[in-house]
Amino acid sequence: MSDLSYNLDDKVILVTGGSRGIGFEIVKQLLRQNARVVICGRKQAGLDEAVSSLAEAGDRLLAIPAHIAKEEDVDHLFDQAIKTFGRIDGLVNNVGMNIVTSLVDADPSLWQKIIDSNLSGTFLCSRKAAQVMREQKRGKIVSMSSIAGRRAAPAMGIYGIAKAGIEMMTKVLALELAGFNIQVNAVAPGMVKTDFSKPFWSNEDIYHQIVKTIPLGRIPEPIEIAHPVMFLCSEGADFITGQTIIVDGGACAI
Repeated sequence: MSDLSYNLDDKVILVTGGSRGIGFEIVKQLLRQNARVVICGRKQAGLDEAVSSLAEAGDRLLAIPAHIAKEEDVDHLFDQAIKTFGRIDGLVNNVGMNIVTSLVDADPSLWQKIIDSNLSGTFLCSRKAAQVMREQKRGKIVSMSSIAGRRAAPAMGIYGIAKAGIEMMTKVLALELAGFNIQVNAVAPGMVKTDFSKPFWSNEDIYHQIVKTIPLGRIPEPIEIAHPVMFLCSEGADFITGQTIIVDGGACAI
């Protein structure tokens, strides 16, 4: 599957949270497609580690520290990306986080932290990308949602609310930007084998309980989320906009 071609040669794609997890896998696969990639993250050490492990990318990879919930950081991120590569062909909104809590007992500061990471950051980056792409008369915006945005789950309430917001934002932006040849879509995975979810899938008993809810009978690897993202960044998705592709092994079909 890693040998599939999406014709992304020299496309400039910015991936938020690209130093680890699903984001890092997306970055790896984009580089294998000969794209030029910009990644951001809050921690310089994480960015340095990612760049070091992708050293073969050379000057096709640019890493910029940024807190995407801060407008000034987002402005700097895009300014540096354009200064280096001249344009932005695609944005992948990948940054996200969750802190286990019930909605009723959540402190408002915790609500704000989760909303900022997942929803506000996606808004600020999408807004900036759209302004750039509107001038270019082309572009792709792909945001990471989750099946948690479609099905209520214990201790996932704020996260799910944020992801549901991302899916509506995807539809609104798709309508606003359709006249500028900009396609806006989202990808909604279920649980994926990353460090983010490792406490769940690394426990054998919990793993088997989760797998029972997935018709395909397994938890996917990050590369299986990266491929739908790359497709949505490609010319093959030029007539797809305002959609969310669910990548959950059939879990939402039950």
